[in-house]
Amino acid sequence: MGAKTIVQNFYKSDVLLEPEKVNALLHPDVILEWHSSKGFLKLHKDQIIELSHELGKAYLRSKSRISHIVSDGNTVSVRYSHFVKTIENPREEMLLAHFMVIWEVKDDKLYRGYQMSQL
Repeated sequence: MGAKTIVQNFYKSDVLLEPEKVNALLHPDVILEWHSSKGFLKLHKDQIIELSHELGKAYLRSKSRISHIVSDGNTVSVRYSHFVKTIENPREEMLLAHFMVIWEVKDDKLYRGYQMSQL
């Protein structure tokens, strides 16, 4: 499977809400460096899976609308907006944030991520 396909699979609808699927796409030594509007986070595999678990408890649906995706070998850049539907209001889609991320893929898994987001 190519790097671009692996990254696209990570951002398919609802995958981010399912820790088992997230786990299957992550390299054991994955690190995500995330600069958000609230500060800097450096997440390892267990923390990314825990984030997925928390998202799954808070949201009913998840959708990443990719506007740009560019790949070069094992590196893939993605620009997307992340939308969710809450359990309290399942009919309304809510924007969580806009994202730009660069992923390095190793052994057909997400290995290094460099992400920026803005509300």
